[in-house]
Formats: sequence, structure tokens, C-alpha cells
Amino acid sequence: MARNLTFESILSIEGRVLKRPEGQENKYMGTGDIEVEVKSLKVLNIANSNIPFIIRDYNKANENVQMKYRYISLRYPELQKNLRLRSEVIMKMREYLIKECDFVDIETPTLFKNTPEGAHEFIVPTKLLGQFYSLVQSPQQFKQLLMVGGFDRYFQVARCYRDEKPRHDRQPEFTQLDIEMSFVDCEGIMMLIENLLAYSWPQESGELTIPFKHMKYEDAMELYGTDKPDLRIPQQLCRLTELIDHSVLEQSLKMEQNEHREVYALVFSQKHGFLTKSIKDTISELQCTYFPSVKLIQTKIPNKSPVITNIIDGNVQQKLNLKEGDVLFLACGEKVHTQSLLGKVRLEFTKSLESKGQEICTNRNEFLWITDFPLFSFNTETNSLETMHHPFTQPHPDDMQYLMNNPLKVRGLHYDLVMNGFEIAGGSIRIHDSKLQKQLFKMLNIDETHLMHILDALESGAPPHGGIAIGLDRLICLLCNTKNIKNVIAFPKTTTGRDLMSGAPVPISEKIKKLYNIQTVDK
Repeated sequence: MARNLTFESILSIEGRVLKRPEGQENKYMGTGDIEVEVKSLKVLNIANSNIPFIIRDYNKANENVQMKYRYISLRYPELQKNLRLRSEVIMKMREYLIKECDFVDIETPTLFKNTPEGAHEFIVPTKLLGQFYSLVQSPQQFKQLLMVGGFDRYFQVARCYRDEKPRHDRQPEFTQLDIEMSFVDCEGIMMLIENLLAYSWPQESGELTIPFKHMKYEDAMELYGTDKPDLRIPQQLCRLTELIDHSVLEQSLKMEQNEHREVYALVFSQKHGFLTKSIKDTISELQCTYFPSVKLIQTKIPNKSPVITNIIDGNVQQKLNLKEGDVLFLACGEKVHTQSLLGKVRLEFTKSLESKGQEICTNRNEFLWITDFPLFSFNTETNSLETMHHPFTQPHPDDMQYLMNNPLKVRGLHYDLVMNGFEIAGGSIRIHDSKLQKQLFKMLNIDETHLMHILDALESGAPPHGGIAIGLDRLICLLCNTKNIKNVIAFPKTTTGRDLMSGAPVPISEKIKKLYNIQTVDK
């Protein structure tokens, strides 16, 4: 009978467990020290001989095939381990919040109304003509209403939905640990999250040391060119705006005069042998794609080209402590774009170096709180203010004087938690005053009639409150040391939002369209 069995068949075997003979142990197997002397074998379910793939560590099926037959790929030890770790971490988080901190686990609706929170929403039709639900982007409004309702310590493991642009690390539906508290400040929220992570942290995921470091948004951009810096990479940006002769810069790089131009540099010591044509082309493509207005120089030191030597004079070399064998990236342009470009270069060149066996990143986990974000940003295309996060964030009390006359100078009481260069949590202290909330809606051109339930609640005795949400998919991804977020989700979607197993999203019948008053039109 055993000769007719197929891989992945389900068997019931009875027998004696014996120690393997000396010298026949297999240290690569979890059961490598024992063997079973079979007394009886029963086939419970025989698998198809044409099964799409077999669970082995070699000759693995590609990702699309594994996603189409997800019920088979879930048998891989890696996915089993990841999903079990996910379950354990979430269980410990629930335990800490409920037993140690007296939080209440409350479920909030998934079906809601379309509201201006930022991202695009998934629309759900109803049988009522012209009436639609939206799937919630987050429980943001509901958790604030719970604070008004007297539940001053709330949490839930929440499903959220956002119809955003495809990205390799983003799913249209995702899970977050959602938290809100009354009578709390930024420091109180941060301390709670640090203790929560310390309590639920798996031993196999490396060391976690609290308290975490803090850095202002402006300093993060100045030193790392990003609001989510990976502190495992030691290299930092250096501002050269006052040291550089801008007339030489303009002449050498054929740039127009611009009094607002900023110049920054990034140096990798003794890495000249790794600045290959391939990585230079990759970085140039990155610059052209994201920051075409920024000029970028990539060079080894020394470089005897007159263009380079005219720009990098003695003062610049001394400031950067340049030595023979160094690699220099120098960028000039509008401040934020220049910083951001070098921030991306910092990551890209590090990735290239590490792929060639160079040790750049430290091997410890690096956590960082980013604070003092601008409350607003300015959209040059629409010529209007936009919120950096969401319209319910409390302005910094020290900046209230600028709110009407110089709003771009106003900071928000917002905080992000970054781990190894990835944002894993974000939150803020909320506006609890109805008049101030109306004022922000007006500044952001938000029609307050869509949010009257919030404004009415704030006029009903709303306590000061704030909260945060931890992105569980991304956090577990980092804990499992996997780069693919699909490896920590049981049934993920593709980058384009498709479920390859069922084929969703799919067309619906004319009968269902008629029932829900839907008509499809060609673009």
C-alpha cells in the first residue's frame, strides 16, 4: 500500500517510537534522533498525484503559484512558524493591556460612511438607491467617540481597509493594534507602548531595550533625509550650504541662481571599490524618478576632475573629513527634496554594500520615536493646505500663535515609532475642543457637515485624549526577520490587490447589479 501513496497524503500511523541506531541520527530534522516502527497504517485522505507543488526547501514554486494554492503553501515550516509567532505576540499584547493596564477590548463597526481622513476608501453599495457604505480606514472616529462615552482606556485588534496605490509592503486590508486613552499626554502613550512591546517581545527576535530614543522630525530629516531613519546605518547627512561657493556650483553644474538652494553631502568611508557603474546607474535612476530637480554628484575620492575639485575645496574636505578611498554623494536643490534624495541614496548604497559582504548595519534592533512633525504640508498642485497625518491631531500648544498667520510653522502633537527604518506605529493627541476642530476643518477645506457627529460629541463634554496604532503586519514581519509582508499573513493579496486563490475581485452578475442599483460604464 505504501508504494501507492502520494506526497501530502494524510495518514494515521501506529507503532513504537525507537531511538535511531548510533550514527544514523539526522541533526537537520526535528525528529532526527528517533524513528517509528510501524505496526499499522491507515490512509485518511490521499492527495492528488498532480498536486501543484511539494513542501520542500528546494525547487520552491514562485510566489504567484504559492498564493494561488495558499492552502498548500501554508504548510511550509516558515509560514507555520510566522503565524504561530503572530498569534503569541497578539495574545501577549491583549494580556498586558487587559490584565496589567485595565484596558477594555471593544469592537467598532467596519461599515461606516465616507469621510475625509486621507486615503481612498473602499465603497460598499446598498439596496437603497444612491446610498453607500465605506469600509473604515481605521477606527479613528469611533475610538474618539468611545472616549467621549466614558471608556477611557480602549483597544482592539482592528481590521482596516485602504484603497491605496500598489506597493510591495502594503495590503488593501491590514491589521493594527488600535489604542486610545483619556487624560494622557504624548509621553504617557510612548511609555505605554514601550512597556507593551517589552512585555510581548519574543526572545528569538533579538534584544529590546527601553526607553527608546527620541528625535524631532526636523533633526531626522537633517541627519538622515527621512522621517523613519534606520539607525543601524551609522552614516549621516552633512549640510554644506554655507561652505560651498554657489557661483562655482552653478557654473560647474549648469544651474540657475536660486537663493533657497541647499547643499548636503553623504560620505561612505573607504568604500571606493564598491561605487560601480551598476550602482551609480541605479542611484541615478532613483534620482531621476523621484527628485529630477535635484543635482547629484557621485564620486570616489580623490577625483581630479576640475568640476569636482572646484566644488570640493579645502573647507569642504575638512568638514567631511574626506580621505583617499572614500565615496562621496553630494546633492543640491530644494531643501526637503535634497535631504530626501540622500536619504534614499543612504539606504540604496548600504543595501548594495551589504549584498557584497560589507558589514554596515549594526546587528541590534534600533527603535526611535519621531516627534514634532509639522501639522500641515502645502500641496503645490492644488495650492492648498493638507494635514500631515489626519485632521483630528492637536496643534502643539507652543505654536498656536502661528495657526492662522503662518500655519506651516505649526507643529502637531504627533508621534511615530520607527524600528530599523520602518514605521511600526503612529499616533497623536487629539483635538477635544469643538471650536478648534471646526477651525482646522475650515483651513483644510473639509465640509464639516460630513463630520457633525464628531463636532457634536466634542461639545458633549469630551475629555482630553490621545492614542496610537501599531501596524501588526509590519511589526510581525520585522520580528520574523522576513522582508515580504505576505509571509506573516495567512491569506494575503498580491501587490495589485488581487486574491489569486479565489480570483477576487471578480465581476458580478447583471441580477446583482440590478438589486444594488449599479451600472458599469466603460472608461
